[in-house]
Amino acid sequence: MLRRVLKYIRDNGLLASRDRVLVCVSGGADSVALLDVLLRGGCECVVAHCNFHLRGEESNRDEQYVRRLCAARNVLIEVRDFDTHTESERIGRSIEMTARLLRYEWFDEVAKRHGCNAIAVAHHQNDQAETLIMNLRRGAGIRGLCGMRPKSANPCGDIPVIRPLLCTTHDYIVHYLKDIRHLEWVEDSTNSDTTIRRNSVRDELSRYPKAEIEHIAQTARIMQGYVDWMEGKDTLVAREVQTYERDRK
Repeated sequence: MLRRVLKYIRDNGLLASRDRVLVCVSGGADSVALLDVLLRGGCECVVAHCNFHLRGEESNRDEQYVRRLCAARNVLIEVRDFDTHTESERIGRSIEMTARLLRYEWFDEVAKRHGCNAIAVAHHQNDQAETLIMNLRRGAGIRGLCGMRPKSANPCGDIPVIRPLLCTTHDYIVHYLKDIRHLEWVEDSTNSDTTIRRNSVRDELSRYPKAEIEHIAQTARIMQGYVDWMEGKDTLVAREVQTYERDRK
């Protein structure tokens, strides 16, 4: 896991040596693994945790867990409380979209304050597969099939967002935490609510073999290569599809 993620970071130019990174940690398995791998890889990390107060005492439990985790690792942590319901009503957006806007705006603020070069989030190949399936169901062109990039612009700021775990699946992350690192995490009870569209897709994907999840995520990577190639960008994935198209002639 450590070697795989560090290689992915190098191959995609996500971080340079001596970069400081803001790690977004909810307390769930994915973000706990992300923080652990980056620390083991020698990265200088600052942790950001959002308490949206949407799940009652469970939200406070998550915050306390992340605080203890950072104290044990001697990692600087910043925590922000949000009145998500009030803000959602004020701007007329859904709770999910409001929470997204609030956190990315705050992440950018914290990253700048601490001199961070990137904001690391814990999206992985299962999340990538969910994104592709949701885009397909809505109707998508080639850019919709690109899914999430390893590195992208912050929708609410200037500091780029990186996704070092896009090279692995959730199953492997859980294996890494339980069987290799013997680390605990907290579970978000709302993840089992299949009335939420993304959760229903996640539930469907939970029955897919690991290889199929990887193949769907690989489709996103290939599509990213074709888009970059068409736009004249010299990226790793663009070079890969160029080589493929040349060799198949």
